[in-house]
Amino acid sequence: LVTDIPGTTGASFGQEVMCYESPRPTMGIHRFVLVLFQQLGRQTVYAPGWRQNFNTRDFAEL
Repeated sequence: LVTDIPGTTGASFGQEVMCYESPRPTMGIHRFVLVLFQQLGRQTVYAPGWRQNFNTRDFAEL
């Protein structure tokens, strides 16, 4: 989870809030979804407490 990515540069210039974690369980078929939100300005974003049943819609409303 990376926030505050300047529009003129790449993600490496953003603020990493949570590092990448591979899918769990490690076996079976997994679905990957990449979501990009535009922020109106810099703001504090907290890492989710857990990743199981993470709700993207609820996170976007913060």
